[in-house]
Amino acid sequence: MKTLKFNHEDAQAIAGAQKTNTWRLYDDKDLSVNDTVKIIDKVKPDQSSSWRIIGEGKITEVVEKKLGKVTAADMDQHRKFSSLDDILNTYRGYYGDRVTAETPVKVIHFEFTPNLAGDQPLAGMLLDEAKLYTDGGSRGNPGHSACAFVICKMDDTVVEKSGYYMGIATNNQAEYYGMKRGLERARDLSIDKVTLFSDSQLVVNQMNGLYKVKNQELAPLNQELKGLAAGFSLVQFVYVPRELNKTADTEVNRILDEQERSNRKKNRGKH
Repeated sequence: MKTLKFNHEDAQAIAGAQKTNTWRLYDDKDLSVNDTVKIIDKVKPDQSSSWRIIGEGKITEVVEKKLGKVTAADMDQHRKFSSLDDILNTYRGYYGDRVTAETPVKVIHFEFTPNLAGDQPLAGMLLDEAKLYTDGGSRGNPGHSACAFVICKMDDTVVEKSGYYMGIATNNQAEYYGMKRGLERARDLSIDKVTLFSDSQLVVNQMNGLYKVKNQELAPLNQELKGLAAGFSLVQFVYVPRELNKTADTEVNRILDEQERSNRKKNRGKH
């Protein structure tokens, strides 16, 4: 499930029904009306063990506009700003000088349902910064393909991993999809900064702008991935040799092995 994280003061205002509106810059969670998100109270921001899920928010309205176009109505159930300069100075404190009057903002309204248990969030929800290892493989190129990702703490402790069978695709398509799935999951967990590691030198160099994307099937994936990356405050694409990407590689091969066994079983059943 997607999450929204708040400092303790704002979380308490939400719990007290004094805040039902949040502004999100550089946000690509694809939040839509009727989505339900976990509301996390970062009780002590630098101690993730203190963070708690205080309830759920059901999105009732999402308005996208430029910061310079926000109105008093957008501040209903939200922090009140005295001027555009006040808005810009506040958000530049979070995102730096790239914030201008032209910067898009999502004004998100939600209905809050409390969770009195104060459950501990999933490990991935506690991370503001993470390492993301991704991989993709095809047996046949094109052939049966799978992709995988592994989300880790900065000390390489594995927090979450997952993989997907893709059907028929190429190696490079699978590599792109591994990155895409991993970044989507990091986004859903509200991880803000990601260092993405891949053993595909081609795709990493394409994402870093060092290689042109000449393949027409890869170009849309490249653009989609760049759009995803823009929703984080920082995403770095780093090439690593395969031996340093073993967990993601193992997950890809596990999925492909299972698919081969399933295909053989189906074929035997036809005879």
